[in-house]
Amino acid sequence: MNPKNLSISDFTYTLPLHQIAHYPLAERDESKLLLYYKNKISEDVYKNLDQYIDPATLMIFNNTKVIEARLLFQKDTGAVVEVFCLEPDRRYPDITTGMVQKGSVVWNCLIGGASKWKAGQVLEKKMLYQNLEIYIRAKYLQKKDEQFSVELQWSPVELSFAEIVHIAGVMPLPPYIKRTVTPEDAERYQTIYANSNGSVAAPTAGLHFTEGLLRKLEEKKILTEFITLHVGAGTFKPVKAASMELHTMHSEFIDVPLVTIERILHNYSNAITAVGTTTARTIESLYWLGIKILLKPTISYDELFLSQWEPYELPVKDISVPDALGELINW
Repeated sequence: MNPKNLSISDFTYTLPLHQIAHYPLAERDESKLLLYYKNKISEDVYKNLDQYIDPATLMIFNNTKVIEARLLFQKDTGAVVEVFCLEPDRRYPDITTGMVQKGSVVWNCLIGGASKWKAGQVLEKKMLYQNLEIYIRAKYLQKKDEQFSVELQWSPVELSFAEIVHIAGVMPLPPYIKRTVTPEDAERYQTIYANSNGSVAAPTAGLHFTEGLLRKLEEKKILTEFITLHVGAGTFKPVKAASMELHTMHSEFIDVPLVTIERILHNYSNAITAVGTTTARTIESLYWLGIKILLKPTISYDELFLSQWEPYELPVKDISVPDALGELINW
């Protein structure tokens, strides 16, 4: 079956609220670990993960960092408008460029309480942070599909947008966690190796790793590499279409160093373990980007992206992973 024809109703299930962990455990690596080995399912905890990974395995982690993407503005009427910053405007080549803008930036956003905010209307927010007066203005420019283009301006203008959201924003917990954000979430809703600002949600599989567990993996001669995928709007956008074809996926930005691609290719004959779905879809995308180069050797940087249906529709046959990754490396 073509994936476009998959029915969304086939994936509908009930998720009882009491089965959702609304707060993290005191110790990250005490979280449960589900094991599937030789057709048997069992349980353990994360701190014993090294016992189930073979030496010389290459483990790949997503080092994206969640930004405090929710900016709350209160109107004179008392109504609160939430500006949820998803991704920078297309005028910026990547998320990093958008994050380092100073004084002003245009961002694509979701708006909570959008009916209370008219096009052209300016929202204002003032606050004091470590004896520094912060002033933020938000101007609604236009709406496209379900997203809003918002111009944000602030003072002091010497601050970057990354600093502004860190100071004035709120951590965007997943929509199924129905509670108020706490100060502890700023640390616990990040992986311990997060260092690249840009996600609106955490790569959750990595939340359970600790420094102690990483040391145990290293002592066992398990190799590690890091990629970056900034988790985007698709995480929060509900699926309303009847079939997969009618649901538009939002794009996500990936950054993979050349040395990491070379190491994946070098370890291809050994085990490679992706930590979480964000890492899995990043390294899968590397293969398809290599395919696109094989199909068009003169492809430009701006053309080297993977659209929603290309993995199912590109005219390829029997092209190996080493051949595709080798082509990407050469490019």
